[in-house]
Amino acid sequence: MVNMKIAFVGKGGSGKTTLSSLFVRHLAAAGAPVVAVDADINQHLGAALGLAEAEAAALPAMGEQLPLIKDYLRGTNPRIASAETMIKTTPPGEGSRLLRVREDNPVYDACARPVELDGGAVRLMVTGPFTDADLGVACYHSKTGAVELCLNHLVDGPGEYVVVDMTAGSDSFASGMFTRFDLTFLVAEPTRKGVSVYRQYKEYARDFGVALKVVGNKVQGPDDLDFLRAEAGEDLLVTVGHSDWVRAMEKGRPPRFDLLEEPNRQALRVLHSAADARYEARDRERYTRQMAHFHVKNALSWGNERTGADLVAQIDPGFVLGEDVTASA
Repeated sequence: MVNMKIAFVGKGGSGKTTLSSLFVRHLAAAGAPVVAVDADINQHLGAALGLAEAEAAALPAMGEQLPLIKDYLRGTNPRIASAETMIKTTPPGEGSRLLRVREDNPVYDACARPVELDGGAVRLMVTGPFTDADLGVACYHSKTGAVELCLNHLVDGPGEYVVVDMTAGSDSFASGMFTRFDLTFLVAEPTRKGVSVYRQYKEYARDFGVALKVVGNKVQGPDDLDFLRAEAGEDLLVTVGHSDWVRAMEKGRPPRFDLLEEPNRQALRVLHSAADARYEARDRERYTRQMAHFHVKNALSWGNERTGADLVAQIDPGFVLGEDVTASA
């Protein structure tokens, strides 16, 4: 049994949210504890997991609980003077409280809701809906920043999964959140636009050692498959074609999950195996170093000025985030 943080990315309309919801259902059906996070600008993961429109709209927004999240995660960390001086990239240190997938804690109480699936139940957390006023301003990043802060403080134990439906396209690079995952699945259609997002993501992610695999979606025949193979090469992991099950789900009438077409069930098993295979490649020191890298970058570019504090001093040089770390009480 292993524990993984997994991201789904891709251009808008690629089927990213649909595939992330299918993967969450697959994990739940396998009996794995799952925290699913909707970090997309367009909030559709709840609906894709079967929630009615009113239920999805009633989910608590993580961005609105940022003071509570900061106050809880800060714990007794002496390097953080106050919750107000925490920003989205603030890393954990000695005394910080950490989040674990299976536990109950005030962050989950405020921000997570159980979603019953026919294969089990998962915890769902959402950034909250975005408005036109959010785009390009601080509050937009505070909403996704709540997710980043939680990921920085999250220790996923054996047999647990955190699945994040990321914002579309290159918006994922607005912070260091794209480095917080063991494996990133990029959903690409067999089109020039679809593979251009892949090339952009691969180029940016290469410098940070981000593990990236392409999931071809809406693949209708050999020509589509050949196109994706030519463009993505060894990064192409698996492809997904038409699904009557998905069509029924999108109409709000999903059949039982075990009735999903066998080729698509097999594709989900391939994703699961690829994610689990990344466990041995985990590098806790690099993961912690990258947290510090992006925190310094944000502190110097805007964080110090906004908070009036030296945020670089929040970095605990002797701290490495791992499964053996003891959280603050």
